[in-house]
Amino acid sequence: MIEPVVNTREAYPAKAIDIAEKPAKQWIWILSGVVFLAVVLLNRIQVPTSGTWDIHVFAKVNAVINSLVSVLLLVGLFTAKAGKWSAHRSAMLGAMVLSILFLVSYILHHLFAGETAFGGTGTIKVVYYIILATHIILAGGSLPFILLTAYRALSAQYPAHRKLAKRLWPVWFYVSVTGVVVYLLISPYY
Repeated sequence: MIEPVVNTREAYPAKAIDIAEKPAKQWIWILSGVVFLAVVLLNRIQVPTSGTWDIHVFAKVNAVINSLVSVLLLVGLFTAKAGKWSAHRSAMLGAMVLSILFLVSYILHHLFAGETAFGGTGTIKVVYYIILATHIILAGGSLPFILLTAYRALSAQYPAHRKLAKRLWPVWFYVSVTGVVVYLLISPYY
């Protein structure tokens, strides 16, 4: 006897926000610009410390946060493929919250620790700088699209959300994974 196929996909969640696309996009670009400027400007400032605590604690926190974001992004991907929209939304919003915490920790790390020169030589130095450059460019460039993707999901524009998410997810995942790789490569030189 053939068993009937049971559809285990959930219905899409109801609209969570009701903001027109044009003002939403304006706020997304403004917020993204402010974040970019804050990172650039605050990276030029170093706050002296007493030296009694590990100023690189924030870098360790960043690596843990990036690891957790990577896990949540995978959970988000698998739950979306399974049509488990409540779990998908929770995973992706969790990844966004952790990314905000990462940003705060990143700024604090650079405020207290400043820049650390990479001490490796040869091939590993080239690999490190390629990973770092692509990480920075993609991290900076992806923020407005992460916010737009979230806006489209929360405003129940699911076809537009899915189209953008398919392109953006690999970029966000790459950024979160390479954040950990960059930490592992630079941490011996702290």
